[in-house]
Amino acid sequence: MRQPQEQPTPPTYREIGPGDMDAIFDVRIRTWDNDRGAEELTALGITHDSVRDLLKDSHRGWLCEAEGQVVGFAMGNKTNGEMWVIAVLAEYEGRGIGKHLLTLVEDWLFSEGWDEVWLTTDPDETIRAVGFYRHLGWEDWKMESDGDRFMRKARPSVQRNSTGQPTSSPT
Repeated sequence: MRQPQEQPTPPTYREIGPGDMDAIFDVRIRTWDNDRGAEELTALGITHDSVRDLLKDSHRGWLCEAEGQVVGFAMGNKTNGEMWVIAVLAEYEGRGIGKHLLTLVEDWLFSEGWDEVWLTTDPDETIRAVGFYRHLGWEDWKMESDGDRFMRKARPSVQRNSTGQPTSSPT
């Protein structure tokens, strides 16, 4: 007789707190394809303490836990409308976790009054992140000479004029 298979516990989402720094840094470094990730983050001024300070003031973020561990997170910056970072462990991709985390940040930034939110990502068209963002309604905005691709997404109720600037829809 076959034993019923145990169903995996569904992932849970919660706001990032000050005690989550080790877990989110671990996820970020494991998803960065860079064996010097921790050193580079520190060189950029991104440390446990600096992120804790950002979360007290300008930033807010959410994480996803599955199978007893943090498997992804995303954060935004309310002072400029930036979707600051998103990272999901490779073995948890394709399960809707990234989409859910991104939506949490987008919704928060829109609730903070932004008609348009933005992010930077790799300029390489073959990088999965570019297709992921496009699939979720993000569009290319500009390419910088340093190689950063800027993408943007308008609040669902916002239309663009002929120059690409957001204009609120009549209600």
